[in-house]
Amino acid sequence: MSFGQGGPQSPWDPWKPHSRQDEPWTGDGDRTPDWAALAEASEARARRRRMLFVGAGALATVAIAGAVAVAVVSANGSDKTPAASSQGPTTDLPSQSGGPSFAPTSAPPPLDPKEFIASAAKDKAPLSPDLLFPGTQLTQGDAVYKKGPTADTRTCSSAAQGSLPQVLDANGCTRLIRVTYTRDDIAVTVGVAVFDTEAQAAKAKGDADKKSLVRSLSGGGVESFCTGAVCRSTTNAYGRYAYFTVGGFTDGESVTEQATEVFRAGDDLAEFTFRQIHRRGEAQASAAATAG
Repeated sequence: MSFGQGGPQSPWDPWKPHSRQDEPWTGDGDRTPDWAALAEASEARARRRRMLFVGAGALATVAIAGAVAVAVVSANGSDKTPAASSQGPTTDLPSQSGGPSFAPTSAPPPLDPKEFIASAAKDKAPLSPDLLFPGTQLTQGDAVYKKGPTADTRTCSSAAQGSLPQVLDANGCTRLIRVTYTRDDIAVTVGVAVFDTEAQAAKAKGDADKKSLVRSLSGGGVESFCTGAVCRSTTNAYGRYAYFTVGGFTDGESVTEQATEVFRAGDDLAEFTFRQIHRRGEAQASAAATAG
């Protein structure tokens, strides 16, 4: 059998069985294989193969490192977001930057009830003795006061006495509403003077003195009182209203500092009058807020 002769030769691959290659020959005549050259070629192929394995290992290391980095980022993010299992399937959310934007809003401040009773221009609700003092009696704590006669006049000075007529006329009083309440032998008349502005009512209060008295109102089962005896009076103002009380005994007895029930009755009815005026403002403020 001879070597290096015959038809075309297939490349010899040491890694494929039954493949062949023309072996290198020495220049001597016996055509003995050059074993040194064969060994050198084999070593070169081994080096190339080792380099391929080393390169593949480096790529694998990079890929694993990348996977670890992704896992770390996801773990860090889990501190701020719930696990996917608690939220259900995840989907891409639309960007918020392209959506509509709205200016911040806040609820309007509530309307001030006093604003609606500070001037005739805004205080337009109906007004009468029965609207301002409704019902047949009122209860303050454990005290019950029965409602007596009422009166309403556009001539303010005619329902006042002492220095009050001049005070009311000088400050432009347009109306004076009166009502009397009784408890046992005590009677108190409340007078509400109406002005166009809050400033006028406040000035009337400031101008009043100890002799500025609303005229007591009797009748309808209430005996005349505070016509000659000493009585207790109060003066105050709220909004465009100034309100006065005069109280005493229905038997004509004079009020002294020891007559605490008379003082209490006057204070109770003055407080009730203030609350009624304030409620008038609240009702109009509520109506305006609803309409607006």
